[in-house]
Amino acid sequence: MSDDNKQLKAQEPWIGARGRIAVIIPSTNIGVEYDCQHLIPPGVSWHFCRFYIEQPDLSSDDMFMSFIEAIRHTIPDALRDAMTCEPSQIMMGMSAETFWGGLEGNTEFTERLRDVVGPEIGITTGASALDAALKAFGAKKVAALTPYQPIGDKQVHRFLEETGYEVSKVVGLKCDTATSIAHTPPSEVIDVILNQLDGDDVDAIVQAGTNLSALDLFPALEKQLGKPVIPINVATIWHTFRTTGVDDKFYGKGWLFERH
Repeated sequence: MSDDNKQLKAQEPWIGARGRIAVIIPSTNIGVEYDCQHLIPPGVSWHFCRFYIEQPDLSSDDMFMSFIEAIRHTIPDALRDAMTCEPSQIMMGMSAETFWGGLEGNTEFTERLRDVVGPEIGITTGASALDAALKAFGAKKVAALTPYQPIGDKQVHRFLEETGYEVSKVVGLKCDTATSIAHTPPSEVIDVILNQLDGDDVDAIVQAGTNLSALDLFPALEKQLGKPVIPINVATIWHTFRTTGVDDKFYGKGWLFERH
């Protein structure tokens, strides 16, 4: 190899040189990949791994619990597969179980993931990311939107309360399947934010449920309301980038990426 070719080779960027992020998502999920594909800094690569959703019915509290119990058996396989690409960070592209059991439940969930991926690779969960995002803004009083049934809303409320926030309200859209969450009309999301969640007693509004993409909606709502309106996918992506040392800012994608 000539000296010139050696120099060129030395300057070649590795794919994912700044971060290879393995994203663990439900097989029913449409929203996470859409949002990730709009937020790709140079040198970062996304690697999506799906875990099978055998029971996508979310039409009642009982069916929602069956969904949660089923995914506990399939998530480890997706993690196992993800590890073969040698990722630098694991990002959980699902949120329901990360809220389950409140603060302690999120910790236990992360520890179960750690049993599969080992001690050295960073893990970002949706619950932890929303907490970090709210702390970045200094928010104290929050309201939340979810696509869940009441049993899921209670878990979101519990997590937020146990992490130190005053929770004025959690509104669940009661979507009937894990897939149909992605088909929620934007007008319905906007209506809930403006007419049910916002108020003088709220510092910030957050959204759980990763299949409910709000990347295209919330930046305009932030400007209208004058307060942070944080989608879980944006928070999780932001947290993943920042914990891996990627400090790039994006404009027009919400205050979280513009200000922190």
